[in-house]
Amino acid sequence: MTYCLRIADLPENERPRERLMTHGAKILATAELIAILLGTGQGPGKLSAVGLGQHILQELGKNQRDPLGALREVTPAELMEIHGVGSAKATTILAAIELGKRVFLSRPADGTVIDSPLAAAATLSQDLMWQSQERFAVVLLDVKNRFLGTKVITIGTATETLASPRDIFREVIRHGATRMIIAHNHPSGNLEPSEADIELTKQLLSGALVLNIPLLDHLILGNGTHQSLREITTLWDDCPQED
Repeated sequence: MTYCLRIADLPENERPRERLMTHGAKILATAELIAILLGTGQGPGKLSAVGLGQHILQELGKNQRDPLGALREVTPAELMEIHGVGSAKATTILAAIELGKRVFLSRPADGTVIDSPLAAAATLSQDLMWQSQERFAVVLLDVKNRFLGTKVITIGTATETLASPRDIFREVIRHGATRMIIAHNHPSGNLEPSEADIELTKQLLSGALVLNIPLLDHLILGNGTHQSLREITTLWDDCPQED
């Protein structure tokens, strides 16, 4: 569907800004988020701001490119090649993208308590979130779950990475950590754990008990979101760790 109707002509409860204020940004489509940045429409057929947002995504998605992936790396020249996008709209979009990257990729300070899967994922977003190859990493924590740092253990292919329990525990012990969270990314964006992911987690949970280095979670990251195996499996019930 292409929007040519002006946003001002929409019922107030259907306008992107009003919907964001009422329900939060997560419910908005990507084109609606872009529309808020654009403010006004233009482009082919005098599109509304939402319609122009859709048009931008369609243009960036040509040649079988992922529109959001293309948007993350787009240049000012590429944006301004799109009919209806001038320098003002291009710079507004680029500034928003860069701000989002900086917020998302910022790491917590040493000593920050990591008390949720979201907090753990934030420490790894720079290393794992949008990588084109699978990477396996560990979040290093002290006895009070305070952040000590992260370490990428292995880098694999576009579809798989290899990490052995021996390599993982060696790095944890070498850095003086007493608790850990492991994580890897799925470049495809599919966050469902594989059989290999489950089996490795079982091995690490057993090893963590022997070494008295609790494994608090195993996260899968990709395309701006994450999945906690502790939340979606019974592995920690089967092999309880010290919290």
